[in-house]
Amino acid sequence: MDVRGNGVNRSRFRLGTTLFGSVALLVVLLFACDSASAIPAFARKYGMPCSSCHEAWPKLSPFGQQFKDNGYQLGNDRDAPIFQSPAYWPIALRITPNWHMERNQNTVVDGPAGSDTQVTATVTTRGFDYTGMDLLTAGTLAKNFSFLLVPSSDETGAFHFESANVRFDNLFGSTWANIKVGKFELDNLLSEKRIVTLSANGGFYQNYHFQPWLAPNQPSPTYVFGLGDNQLGIEWMGHSKNDRTRVSASLLQGTDGNPDFQAGSGGAAGRAYEGYIAASQAFEVGSLGLQRVGGFAYFGQAPTYPQYTQGGAPIFGTGIGNKPYYRAGFIGMWYFKKLDVTTMYFYGHDNVFLATGTPSNLGTDGLPEGAHAPSWNGALIETHYTWSPQLILINRYELIRMKQQTLDTNPGDLGNVDALTFGFRYYPFINTRAGFAFHNEYSIVWNRKVQISPTTGLPIDLTSSSLFFGIDFAF
Repeated sequence: MDVRGNGVNRSRFRLGTTLFGSVALLVVLLFACDSASAIPAFARKYGMPCSSCHEAWPKLSPFGQQFKDNGYQLGNDRDAPIFQSPAYWPIALRITPNWHMERNQNTVVDGPAGSDTQVTATVTTRGFDYTGMDLLTAGTLAKNFSFLLVPSSDETGAFHFESANVRFDNLFGSTWANIKVGKFELDNLLSEKRIVTLSANGGFYQNYHFQPWLAPNQPSPTYVFGLGDNQLGIEWMGHSKNDRTRVSASLLQGTDGNPDFQAGSGGAAGRAYEGYIAASQAFEVGSLGLQRVGGFAYFGQAPTYPQYTQGGAPIFGTGIGNKPYYRAGFIGMWYFKKLDVTTMYFYGHDNVFLATGTPSNLGTDGLPEGAHAPSWNGALIETHYTWSPQLILINRYELIRMKQQTLDTNPGDLGNVDALTFGFRYYPFINTRAGFAFHNEYSIVWNRKVQISPTTGLPIDLTSSSLFFGIDFAF
């Protein structure tokens, strides 16, 4: 670990050298592209090239989205598992050995030896590493009965279930009647589970996980929720036969996907349910490709205090005093042949009792002076240029702007976010047994006024960046 309050020019030189090497490698790879084949699991099952379902693994093509919406079925004999060869292996394992560098500016650290003061410094870590592992299995149990199971581990090997669901497809012979039960990803057109960026700062969507700050040095104190997180519940999904029109509605448990009524609000998950709706429409524009526009809304409620405690700790599932929060937005996915552009507008709102961590049984008199229900606007633009099935160039910019702060005393831009990510993925080969990609990425995030300087006592920005070179493979 390096802790530096200066040395900025040397750091910039090293970063520039590394980026130059990455660009040079890209130039070499542009002249080394061959045709791509397929990825594991479904490619083995149907004997199809990967380009049928993926523009670039793991990003789905329109056909891949339709295949997923149909319950991983093509409508032929190969759908049923009893017709499969005993050699068929319906499981994929994915992990990413990597080298990465993380840099965090304005980190509060101890001052010089013998000093009881604190200062800010730029903290840099770098070295070889590896990600957690996903073990993916999905397919059909019988005609119109499909499933997805994803045991997933962190870097230490501690496992949890990322997804575990069964889907009843084409009920009553209609594509408009599909029911999914279990733990699943919300029907987001912009899927965080198929994100093509992997670094610590760029491997998720800022808008999906943002919650307002109570004050500088004080993040949101009560509940945890992420629109990109897999949730527990039941989903109805319907679509036209050509998948141009898609509609879904979900009834969900308010635990952000955690089992046994555990939640981020001190474990005091409530008994209420939450809802999510999404709809989209696709249409052709000449020779440019299939365009899609849609909207989504999440209606949540979280408890503000537990009904019962044991030894001072909340008893799971006994949270009461529910107060609402919601997220909503519009999305467009625009294709210009090899270039695709995703645009998204995002709006969020939290109840004042949730935002301040105030038990609602205290009433408004229990709220801090000058407290408000916070709200914010967000936006995203993400572009992919699919040079070939073996090479995709990636760029994304996100912003979040507070419309109403939680406290009157907060700076107007407290919690505002700007995030930039760019890179490329190169696939030397993808066949019916394995997928392999060289992943190269740089991401930087600016969080405004969220830290109090120990030297000036004033709010300052936190800036964090990731440089990531990885070998992403699935078998």
